Amino acid sequence: MDTSIGALSSCKPPCNDVGSPPNGAASAIQGSAPGPAAVGSPDSTMGRHLARRLVQIGVTDVFSVPGDFNLTLLDHLIAEPGLNLVGCCNELNAGYAADGYARARGVGACVVTFTVGGLSVLNAIAGAYSENLPVVCIVGGPNSNDYGTNRVLHHTIGLPDFSQELRCFQTVTCFQAVVNNLEDAHELIDTAISTALKESKPVYISIGCNLPAIPHPTFSREPVPFALSPKLTNQMGLEAAVEAAAEFLNKAVKPVMVGGPKLRVAKACEAFVELVDACGCAVAVMPSAKGLVPEHHPHFLGTYWGAVSTAFCTEIVESADAYLFAGPIFNDYSSVGYSLLLKKEKAIILQPDRVVIGNGPAFGCVLMKDFLKALSKRVKRNTTAYENYHRIFVPEGHPLKCEPKEPLRVNVLFEHIQDMLSSESAVIAETGDSWFNCQKLKLPRGCGYEFQMQYGSIGWSVGATLGYAQAVPEKRIIACIGDGSFQVTAQDVSTMLRCGQNTIIFLINNGGYTIEVEIHDGPYNVIKNWNYTGLVEAIHNGEGKCWTAKVFYEEELIKAIKTATGPKKDCLCFIEVIVHKDDTSKELLEWGSRVSAANSRPPNPQ
Repeated sequence: MDTSIGALSSCKPPCNDVGSPPNGAASAIQGSAPGPAAVGSPDSTMGRHLARRLVQIGVTDVFSVPGDFNLTLLDHLIAEPGLNLVGCCNELNAGYAADGYARARGVGACVVTFTVGGLSVLNAIAGAYSENLPVVCIVGGPNSNDYGTNRVLHHTIGLPDFSQELRCFQTVTCFQAVVNNLEDAHELIDTAISTALKESKPVYISIGCNLPAIPHPTFSREPVPFALSPKLTNQMGLEAAVEAAAEFLNKAVKPVMVGGPKLRVAKACEAFVELVDACGCAVAVMPSAKGLVPEHHPHFLGTYWGAVSTAFCTEIVESADAYLFAGPIFNDYSSVGYSLLLKKEKAIILQPDRVVIGNGPAFGCVLMKDFLKALSKRVKRNTTAYENYHRIFVPEGHPLKCEPKEPLRVNVLFEHIQDMLSSESAVIAETGDSWFNCQKLKLPRGCGYEFQMQYGSIGWSVGATLGYAQAVPEKRIIACIGDGSFQVTAQDVSTMLRCGQNTIIFLINNGGYTIEVEIHDGPYNVIKNWNYTGLVEAIHNGEGKCWTAKVFYEEELIKAIKTATGPKKDCLCFIEVIVHKDDTSKELLEWGSRVSAANSRPPNPQ
């Protein structure tokens, strides 16, 4: 099967299988810009080469913050017809935007300046690393003549050692390229980009500030297509793993399947559903995999999240005598303070290239997609677990309707957000109580969903919303953001307006860091209240399309949503929702107490 790397046409929600070829198939990244440039022409420079490479892999928007070390490079990126430079208010948000863009397009990119910009974007790149997102982080570096001269440069910590930034990025990127001469620039840039796609992780490229504009013979032609070597399954290992797994599942009375977040990086979403269809088992997802498995599937249970799972999901999963977890991440958050009642001997654990059955055996060099497809042909149909669920299931009640002028409750807010969802929308959930409230939303076919659970950086959603909306302009983004998180990264609402985006932001104002309150309360969790709608109006400043509303009651919320989805549907709509500081989901209360217990365990005896 031919695969166009990064092509929008290959983006199939909810799995986002773009940005790299299918497992087991080599793919060449094809040139897309006009013909060869003559040596010495403005198009035969390293800056234009990098720009063309980004366009080839599907990046048509690059998020940037200018600085004196990257200005010439930015000139050459702007000159590329297929590339749009999106200026952000700060480097952290530029990195978050590249993260959000990569979730929708399969790959993203940002450009910042040396050290002072690089260390600012570092947190966002670490988050992308934790979520297995290929982000190309480009830094305008020092003049190539300054390396090895013992000089001290501005934007550094005052030492003649230029490696501080590089050493920081080595821990959160899978490849680092420091380009300070033209002879090997082509090779370093191509290796970095291809490594990002192969490993599905961020990479770091530092480019000397005096190099982007200099013509060189290696850039005189359109970049030669380069191939991504396929990852291949060991066929003997695959057969042995499938045989052992089929025997394990076929003798079980009530097996279940649970999808995990690494389904995305393994490009195995469709194969997982194929297995579920073949076996007829009940299927659930881990919280950080929401959106990777279609929720309209007839055997879908909801989210398995221990004590805060979707109703009746925990009981079915934890009472099963066999469970297959595809791409799980078990950390203190996803395990609700290590309180999951799972037994290793009952589990098949699939990682992107490894299968572990019970307490053993383990099979390496077996790609998840290949394993799932092969297992679906060998597993017996067994609907017992789903039938049990169907027998015990009681539909959830709807929240009580608010009385006139009764303060708006969070559960009522999300009941109305549920009604807004369609195949033409996507949800971005910020760290905090929005995790739990958005987790309960039932996603229609084709509705996107993203949140950052492993890294859990508050403020991520503002930049991620900017990037995601820029990547899929055909969808209307609904972002649910707490007031504490919004204060971290609010500036780039400005960039959303500059880009003409029509996102709907629900700013949930409950007076502080509610998720922290439920883990461990203190005066540090209370924040200064802002006039959030006034702030957004000030940012708007009459330029671009923007509409704001502040709501206290359900009737005001209904009117605001009707306006945002009607006459203001082409505007960025910012709806501040005022709720009580203690109005939280029951799931957050339970989760917070268990995470608190895990955090406060006394030291083991020495």
